[in-house]
Formats: sequence, structure tokens, C-alpha cells
Amino acid sequence: MSRRLQANLVLVLCSLIWGGTFVVVQGALADVSVFPFLASRFILSAAIMFVIARADLRLLTKAQILRGGAIGILMFGGFAFQTAGLLYTSSSKAAFITGFSVVLVPLFVALLWKGHTNPWVMAGALTALFGLYYLTVPSSGFSGFQAGNLLVLACAVMFAFQIIFIARHSRSFSVKALSFLQVATTAVLATAALPLLAAFHPASLHFRLTVESVLAIVGTAVFATVLAFSMQVWAQSRTTATSAALIFSLEPLFAAITSFFVLHERLGLRALAGAILILLGIAVVEVKGPAPAGVDAVAEWPATQADETNRKDKLEMAARTE
Repeated sequence: MSRRLQANLVLVLCSLIWGGTFVVVQGALADVSVFPFLASRFILSAAIMFVIARADLRLLTKAQILRGGAIGILMFGGFAFQTAGLLYTSSSKAAFITGFSVVLVPLFVALLWKGHTNPWVMAGALTALFGLYYLTVPSSGFSGFQAGNLLVLACAVMFAFQIIFIARHSRSFSVKALSFLQVATTAVLATAALPLLAAFHPASLHFRLTVESVLAIVGTAVFATVLAFSMQVWAQSRTTATSAALIFSLEPLFAAITSFFVLHERLGLRALAGAILILLGIAVVEVKGPAPAGVDAVAEWPATQADETNRKDKLEMAARTE
């Protein structure tokens, strides 16, 4: 088996893990409310990732910590909106709407940073947009629109900006350090939200220790965050960006499959057509658009003085160790 095939199979496993978490999280929300769940999940993840990344964390500059924290705010927003949305919509719909973030990336880059785009990207985005409409808006019209779908759409926007800014700043970061900063920031913000909710909306907080809630917290922290992120980094260094992006587009499909077997969720014909259009739009953007995921314009932004200083420091460090 070739290294590339091995890497692609690992990425398929990552997508399967991430797709399966929608069902797991939705089940846990019966026992644990949104922010206690996020705080527990990401505190555990951050603790494990600190042990893994502690050597790289010693080399971080103040500017890098601020950048990593800013990206972590986007990550927190994405997970907060997604988890809250799962209270009011199905796992399968939430997964396909989250996948829409891949289509939003090249659009945001083109609109906000005058990045490169092409007719294929616009065609893929339009296809996915029609799919989003059919997936979320029932035949009865907007009167039957679920609030959870809008929350998950906000999640997709946050994740799109997270992808963009990771592309911008990852050149000056250790992957381990950047991953830890994002996870740690999410843990801090989720924890900080708890006393505010307790003061202004105490009914929104509950935490019951059950087998399901503990398994969900540990499973999402260890498998979906620490293990899957590590597998992703290993695999993406051994395959192409296009292959990785296409494999990641399987995540909502895996979510729909697990939802069908575990929760017996079934998408109607209209919603199913919408889901297929979203997947088609994602595939068009990834295959025909600027690679990877339309963030080439962001990666070409001029390096800041801090980036250049960090690059020189790395070169000097490498020279001393040779």
C-alpha cells in the first residue's frame, strides 16, 4: 500500500470520526447544556494537547499567541453556534450546513481580500447555495424554517474565517502550537461564559453525569479533537491538498449515515436533493477552484515584520543544530 493511499485512508477515518460526532453531541445535549459541554470537552483536549505541544509552546512569541488566540475565538464561535444549533435541528442537516463553510472560503477571499476566483467557484457556490435552500427551507416556505439551521449557518461562517486566517498565519507557527492555542482559547471562552449564563440565564445551564454525557465529552475531546487533528496533520503531509479536501467533504455524508442508523433520522426528498447539491457544490469548488479551498490569495499576503523575524529565528536555530 502506497504512502498516499495510507494517508487518504487515514483522512477518511478522520472524516468518519468528525461525522459521527454530530450524533454523539446531539445525544449528550439531553444531559449537558451547550457551554458546560464545550468547556468540559475543550479543557480536556487542551490538557492533552499541552503535553504534546509543550516543547513548541516555549518558542511562541507574544504576536503568535495573540494570533492563535484570535483564530481560537473563531473556533469557539463555530463550535458554540454548531452545538447550540444541534438543539433545534437534525444532526444530518447540521453536518451539511457546516460543510457549506468550504464554499464560503473562496467567496470571502474574493469579496474581502480581492483574491483569485473563477467561474467554476461561482458555479459551485451557487449550486451549494441552492442546496442550502432546499435542505433548510421546507416546501411550506420560511414559516417552517428551523432556528437551529440559522445557528449552524453562523457556525459555517465562523469556520470559513477560521480556515482563512489559519492559511494566513500557519506559515509562522508550529502546527502543534497553533492547534493548542485554538483549543485552549475555546476552553477559556466556554468556561468564562458559564458564570455569565449562571447570572443572567441560569435555566440554560445543566450538567448531569451520565454514561452518555461522559462518553460524549471524552470521545469528542480525545478522538475528534486530539487524535483526529494529529492524524490529519500526519496524513496531509503525505497526500495532495485536493485529495484531502475532497475526502473531508465526506464528513456530512458520514454524519447523515450515522444519524440514519443511530437516531433513525431520514431526510425527505427535498432535503436530500439539497444535501446532494451542497456536496456537488463543494466538489466543484475544491476540484476546479483555487487550491487548497480557495485560500491561495490569503497565503500570498505579504509577510508581516513578526513573520519575517520568526522565519529568521527558525533559520538561525536550524543552523545551530546542524
